[in-house]
Amino acid sequence: MNKKTMPRARPQAPHDVTVMAGDVELAGLLALPQGTRGLVAFAHGSGSSRLSSRNQHVAATLNHAGLGTLLFDLLTPLEHARDIETSEYRFDIGLLADRLVGTLDWLAGYDATKALRYGLFGASTGAAAALIAAARRPHLVHAVVSRGGRPDLANDSLDQVQAPTLLIVGGHDTEVIELNRWAAARLTCPHEMLIVPGADHLFEAPGQLEEVARAASAWFIAHLFSAS
Repeated sequence: MNKKTMPRARPQAPHDVTVMAGDVELAGLLALPQGTRGLVAFAHGSGSSRLSSRNQHVAATLNHAGLGTLLFDLLTPLEHARDIETSEYRFDIGLLADRLVGTLDWLAGYDATKALRYGLFGASTGAAAALIAAARRPHLVHAVVSRGGRPDLANDSLDQVQAPTLLIVGGHDTEVIELNRWAAARLTCPHEMLIVPGADHLFEAPGQLEEVARAASAWFIAHLFSAS
């Protein structure tokens, strides 16, 4: 993994934004460290939201490394409430990918972010949405990281992804390891797979989420701040 670094920027507290994904309004939290040239949009996992403590932890690490972040809800409040009862949206990968593509288009037109290079961080089912979005917007997405993700659900989009992709999986999450290996074999972009020893699907043991955050930070810095 390329370990390029950049001068640390002063982190900015995230502020509320309304993301327009097509004609749908989504709640978001945007943080832009001073002088940043890259931003990472988060695609959370099944049943989660912009308030995910794990993604907020990773986002804070990225902010301290000088990267901007956007945590946002993939579902509207009404959809989220219905999903809690029925689970009908959390595995609708096509819908989640559409929302993420719409968000990328919004970022590319938003004054504060339109000049930046974008990366995507996907967790669980959000990883599949991130890879599909990267395949559909290759000119916008320059790096992807999956945490405990289901990249296999991206299916036919996998060989269309151009952005360098890092797949992070817990060492005890044996079924997901095999699914990630299956997906990695179908990726034609530069990619790596990192297995965190002793970690489960949620990376709950002390130090494990920090290892995820450090690896993600290094990957995004290497690819979002490159000259290419």
